[in-house]
Amino acid sequence: MQFSIGVEYALHCLLYMVDIPSGKAVGIKDLATFQGVSETYLSKVYTKLRKAGIVKSISGVNGGYELARIPESITFWNIVEAVEGTTPLFQCAEIRQNEILFDKNNLPDTYTKCPCLIKVVMVEAEDQMRQYLNNKTLGWLHEQVSNKIPEEHGKATIEWFNNTKSR
Repeated sequence: MQFSIGVEYALHCLLYMVDIPSGKAVGIKDLATFQGVSETYLSKVYTKLRKAGIVKSISGVNGGYELARIPESITFWNIVEAVEGTTPLFQCAEIRQNEILFDKNNLPDTYTKCPCLIKVVMVEAEDQMRQYLNNKTLGWLHEQVSNKIPEEHGKATIEWFNNTKSR
């Protein structure tokens, strides 16, 4: 299992947006430039984030994106699902029913009415990951990062985004 790089870009770029004043949009070009990622790629990621209600688009000359919700209500899992989709990680194809020793038209109840134990374990594992990622929010990430990076760097980042339209 592997999440796409889009999840990482989304988390980093959304993190920058936390300090942007409400009502001020951030352009994809500015986010892409700051993060060093393709504008086209990031635009696709942000389309998914918008459809998931994590960001909202602002039209006009000073348009772009702003957070659609407070950072404390945006979980890591919300972002993962927005970027990766909602399809379960494990797809049980019930291959146990294909065993050569079975009459496929007369399968025992243990193979048709009982859940596959492999599926049960995999679904439980995904549920635990979902729970963990639902307990980590963009607000939590912002607080953690703010306490770890030098204060000057945090201020410079905010200033860079606040002055993008003047460049």
